[in-house]
Amino acid sequence: MPPTDDELLALARLVGDACRTRAVTIATAESCTGGLVAHLLTEIPGSSAYVRGGLVTYANEAKIALAEVPASTLEAHGAVSAQVAVAMAEGARRRLDVDIAVSITGIAGPDGGSAAKPVGLTYVAVADADGDAVRRFVWEGDRSANKRASAAAALAMVADRLGADGS
Repeated sequence: MPPTDDELLALARLVGDACRTRAVTIATAESCTGGLVAHLLTEIPGSSAYVRGGLVTYANEAKIALAEVPASTLEAHGAVSAQVAVAMAEGARRRLDVDIAVSITGIAGPDGGSAAKPVGLTYVAVADADGDAVRRFVWEGDRSANKRASAAAALAMVADRLGADGS
């Protein structure tokens, strides 16, 4: 079952509280979620204090031009890969001059999958001054559910990276 609106907003609030408490700025670089994480972050009143912007890099050309993903990384690993997710997060962090950036690349479905990279395969990466973290997920919902699950995973990774207390 995909996360509800309330669950997604609770995660966005958790990230926002952690950003405010730690005086941290954040940006997003999104492919398959099409800006959903940036939307959720900016649903929180006062988010202009920490959200600097977001890149929607749906096409490979946009990943290269906006998130500074090396074409060689795309060619070697494909758009849906841990390496591209990390490059997207690092690129967003540099381009938008933030403390932390989160990226998502995946195959939301219902088409586009293969045996090696099935529908639902998603990589989420976080980049900050301490380095990068990336996680692989395979969601089993429809397109909307996969996008929502990816957004929740991204927000949870950022919250975890910032040491946010979700209790």
